[in-house]
Amino acid sequence: MHDPVPRLPSLLEAVLSVGTDLELRATLQHIVDAAAELTEARYAALDMTDPGRDGLTGIRTAERPEQPEPPEPPESTESPKPPESPKPPELVVPIHVDDEFFGDLRLAGKRDGPFTDEDEQLVRVLATQAGIAIGNARLYETARQRERWIEGAAAVTTALLSGENAADALMTVAERARRLAEASAGVILQPTEDGGMEIVTASTLDDPGDIVGVVIEPGSPLLEQLLGGEAVFIDDSATDPRMTTRVRHRFGPSMMLPLQAGGRLLGTLALPRRRGGRPYTAVERLLATQFASQAALALVHAEAQHSRERLAVYEDRDRIARDLHDLVVQRLFATGMMLESTQRTSAGKGDTNKDVHAMLGRAVDELQSTVQEVRSAIFALQQPPADAPTTYRGKVLREAAGAGAVLGFQPSTRFIGAVENRLAEPVAGRLLTALRRALTAASRRAGVSRVEITVDVTAPLPDGRPGVRLTVFDDGDAGNGRAEGGGSEGGGAEGGAGTTVTWQSPL
Repeated sequence: MHDPVPRLPSLLEAVLSVGTDLELRATLQHIVDAAAELTEARYAALDMTDPGRDGLTGIRTAERPEQPEPPEPPESTESPKPPESPKPPELVVPIHVDDEFFGDLRLAGKRDGPFTDEDEQLVRVLATQAGIAIGNARLYETARQRERWIEGAAAVTTALLSGENAADALMTVAERARRLAEASAGVILQPTEDGGMEIVTASTLDDPGDIVGVVIEPGSPLLEQLLGGEAVFIDDSATDPRMTTRVRHRFGPSMMLPLQAGGRLLGTLALPRRRGGRPYTAVERLLATQFASQAALALVHAEAQHSRERLAVYEDRDRIARDLHDLVVQRLFATGMMLESTQRTSAGKGDTNKDVHAMLGRAVDELQSTVQEVRSAIFALQQPPADAPTTYRGKVLREAAGAGAVLGFQPSTRFIGAVENRLAEPVAGRLLTALRRALTAASRRAGVSRVEITVDVTAPLPDGRPGVRLTVFDDGDAGNGRAEGGGSEGGGAEGGAGTTVTWQSPL
């Protein structure tokens, strides 16, 4: 056995170089390079027993050299001598990390002959130091990953509590998780009414349009786990029999994590990587699961905060509606009663001033119209601002509001009779279609500055049957447009002072 002291400086230098980097892959590369340099090997590699644990593949210096075959012994008549034990063509030294077998350090192709006992001794010393360096690098990598995921969870919580709507909140979670996991996509699935799960949000490096809307149909073996709030880890989405969606062939390793808080399942966060991508490590799975729990809690809090804000808006609208009803409407109604009384008194006394009498009549009509408009405004204030209206009054007001965005002003709306009680499908649907056509025609005419909508469920048809009448008047230039009446018994009328569209139908 040769004295290793002459190569002691090289060994010390190699040991120091192994511990200079805290990044795990760089540390492993230092180990392989140092072993090759110490032994003058042309090939060095580190074969790990579980590369997936650290998300790594094999580490090596160069291609493995071919081993020359030993020559055949010459024929001889002399009695053969016992063969000398050949030195192995390759040197294999195990590496342990905290009493755990990490892998083998393999060396081959020594430049000046076979490996010696001195080479093995030097590599074993290096392997011992390598085990310590790998343990330190693992701790550093875990701490760094944990810090990134914690910062990501905090950023998501801050964003969600800043007042984002539901769709933006889900996209924030999917986008942040995709980046943290270094995944190909961040996908959120939510339960469907028929018992499946549908992708409602997707963050990808490419266009996610063909991913959103993909459904895991009822009966899939994966659904029971997801709907039960379990985390599912998949090695290869393309070949796993549990995966049934049409986009599964694009992806490889995947994590499907429950978004669950307070016993309530909000959905599932899926983080697939591309086919052939490195598998998720145990640390990544743990941190991603914790992130999903934190994100679900933030989603619940954000939803509660949004509900409180909506409640405050509703309360404020209710207060405004009460003030309008108790003050404005009552005063207008009282003023109208006084004018009507004056008009009747004037007519009873035989007052010959017809102009005054007509003026009082117009004032009464205007007040009644104003009362109707204020009541419509009160009704609109009482509707949920972000929800689709469910009442016929609300649907008419929504159509009027949509037309107002095009016209530049809000059409006035008036309801006569018990609209909600007397108007039913399919008449209501045809009325809304006629209203939409009339408003579209009005928006195309020039010079429109006023649009009046009247829905009257007390107007009888010409044959005496009870009916509903829709009237849409605008003061635009009738010559530049065409009234579009609808319905089997509807029609339009145009005059020089504007356009009136009338639609009517039996109830």
